[in-house]
Amino acid sequence: MAKNVFQVHGVDTSGAVVVRKAVRRVQVLRFFEALPRCLVGMEACATAHYWARAIAALGHEVRLMPPQYVKAYVKRNKNDAADAEAICEAVRRPSMRFVPVKSAEQQAVLTMHRARELLIRQRTMLVNALRAHLAEFGIVVAQGIHQVCDLVAIVADEGDERVPAIARGVLRVVADQIAVLQTGIADIDRRILAWHRSSEVSLRLAGMPGVGPIVASAIASSVPDASVFRSGREFAAWLGLVPKQSGIGGKTWLGRISKRGDGYLRRLLVTGALTALTRSKAVKAMPWIIGMKARTKRPMVIAVALANKMARTAWAMMVRATAYRASAA
Repeated sequence: MAKNVFQVHGVDTSGAVVVRKAVRRVQVLRFFEALPRCLVGMEACATAHYWARAIAALGHEVRLMPPQYVKAYVKRNKNDAADAEAICEAVRRPSMRFVPVKSAEQQAVLTMHRARELLIRQRTMLVNALRAHLAEFGIVVAQGIHQVCDLVAIVADEGDERVPAIARGVLRVVADQIAVLQTGIADIDRRILAWHRSSEVSLRLAGMPGVGPIVASAIASSVPDASVFRSGREFAAWLGLVPKQSGIGGKTWLGRISKRGDGYLRRLLVTGALTALTRSKAVKAMPWIIGMKARTKRPMVIAVALANKMARTAWAMMVRATAYRASAA
């Protein structure tokens, strides 16, 4: 798949090639509408979920696959025709893992999350620039996003002679952009909260310590069907929250977490775990948390371990449709 040109590779039940052609974007749906009902495989990349829904509506069975799993079936040379042939070969493998097709609503929720992340990143850039420019004039305030209002007040104060008039006009533009971004982030937060309150799965996930509306809505919209994972550990591995394995000759070494899968969800879970370790008395009293604190002095190691457990718990809550239950211990 691409923006304008799509490469199609088709085989019959015996494996013989019956179609190999390039299709323009405007011709894709007409091509599949005229095609007999069949199995259609695609890589899970940009616009893949839209095309999966559109082609499935024509009666075809559509399956999405992670690109890294398809790469092994490319025989030689990297081009569209070779990639399409590899996809056609991979989609028929019984051991292949497939990606659930997201609905338009789930993609809309993820759009809010991606837009919010983008605005926060832009706000951080502007805040760092404002801090750096004012530091050149000896003006420094405490760290934290909530302390930026003091810098904005200094920029807006015409009577503060520490900031030259030439610089003040430019810094005021930066401060105005920060205010606009702050308003946009707050608006997206309200929209996410409204969707969170309308989603049964998201409300159920929010009952877990360290999981709020942002984390709960992100998990609920990113995982349409949690039953595709065989266990909670497989779900945590998909998020990259398990140790990376390396071994040879029957010996296996466990390293740092793999950091594979959805980095946005992983970051939210680790941040939620850090918050729970700081503010939740129930989490602090967990026996295994107390044991880890006695063995290591690195808070991030404990937070990642808690994020792993949160991912497993979230999988169980989604698969079994049950509310969060604190450990009896």
